[in-house]
Amino acid sequence: MSKGALALIFVGLFLTGGVISFWKQKLPKGVIAVLAIGAALCLGAGAMRL
Repeated sequence: MSKGALALIFVGLFLTGGVISFWKQKLPKGVIAVLAIGAALCLGAGAMRL
């Protein structure tokens, strides 16, 4: 596994934790949606690099 793939997966998981935290805090849905899209893109890119 490359370091770049692991870094992207780590960032994606970190952003996913942020989505969960923001959802519990009841922040605006637009902020949560942008963060969720970023998390999905990072996880997807990391998985494709494996």
